[in-house]
Amino acid sequence: MASVLAATALCLSPLAMADEHASGDGAYAERALVILTSDSLQTQGMAMILANAMREQGTTPHILLCDAAGELAIDGYQSATELGPRGVKPEGLMQMMMDEGAEVDVCAIYLPNSEYGEDDLRDGVGVATPGAMAEMMRDPSIPVFSF
Repeated sequence: MASVLAATALCLSPLAMADEHASGDGAYAERALVILTSDSLQTQGMAMILANAMREQGTTPHILLCDAAGELAIDGYQSATELGPRGVKPEGLMQMMMDEGAEVDVCAIYLPNSEYGEDDLRDGVGVATPGAMAEMMRDPSIPVFSF
């Protein structure tokens, strides 16, 4: 009996964790901040896939690209390979979300510490300000996800 209860608790725990991001009335956050720093193609792809899934479920993602992930914001940048099983690239998913209303910014220190300038950014990509990002991060109604 104890093992059945333990197995049931283990199976239900993801449901409990998923509910932690819901507001008190059962509604999910209207906005989410997704911070992406990884240079890993799979990590970049999964971050975009999850942000897009949130968007499809009614949450507007704000994507902050820092460090190596800032390359995704550069106009003309193309990932070396596509990700299976659907043959997508992180920058393609990001652009599709931008076309649907998602905001994308590079970190405030990305451009000054790279070979790029603001003119090199894809149309619609902005440069984040520390104050605005800190405000989002402090807002308890905006979940923050980091990859």
